[in-house]
Amino acid sequence: MPRPTDDPTAHAKERAWRELATIDEELSAGTIDEEEWHRRVLMIVEPAYLGAETPQGQSGHSGDAERWERARRLVLDAVDRNGTFLDIGCANGLLMESVAGWAAEDGRTLAPYGLDISAALSDLARERLPHWADRIWTGNAMSFDPPRRFTYVRTGLDYVPARRRAEYLAHLMTAYVEPDGRLIIGTYNEESGSESLCDEVARWGHVISGRSSRSHRVDGLSYKVFWIDQVAQQ
Repeated sequence: MPRPTDDPTAHAKERAWRELATIDEELSAGTIDEEEWHRRVLMIVEPAYLGAETPQGQSGHSGDAERWERARRLVLDAVDRNGTFLDIGCANGLLMESVAGWAAEDGRTLAPYGLDISAALSDLARERLPHWADRIWTGNAMSFDPPRRFTYVRTGLDYVPARRRAEYLAHLMTAYVEPDGRLIIGTYNEESGSESLCDEVARWGHVISGRSSRSHRVDGLSYKVFWIDQVAQQ
């Protein structure tokens, strides 16, 4: 299962994970609803991201530009042609910006788009990337009505409560991914010898079309990504 890693902000991350676990428990117990779940998650995420001093930190990554590229560039392993790329949970837009540049280095063209549930973070993304401002939206991916569908849609699974994750992926495939498009899950950190997240998604009935990983700077962990092709589900 994905987990936080040792880094200069490890204690803060562990505290955040404990807070998130408490929120999950309250949702399971019925003491809060899903709207409150999202509100409380934002109360943890927004101050951390908005208070960060680097673009990487504003996208939830504690490392520098070199470590950012190592941790995130493997998303491009899922890109096999030109197209559009929607980053769900785009934060300050750094991944949008990065995938466009990395794809160009690989000889491909990606037109990036972004969606974030946080108005403050999507505003920040529009400020950083004014030339793409009309491609960056604010909304909850479960209820947002996208104006188009996309060749590639990237997401994490921790953007929704655990009990809604299977439904969430099915919704993205139906509402966001083009008929011949691809849903990308990751990147995330997981034990190198485990494929628990990928296997869980397969148990929901999805055909895993590909996966990629690279070593993490913490021994025993890997950065991972996997993807689901729309045509493989038909």
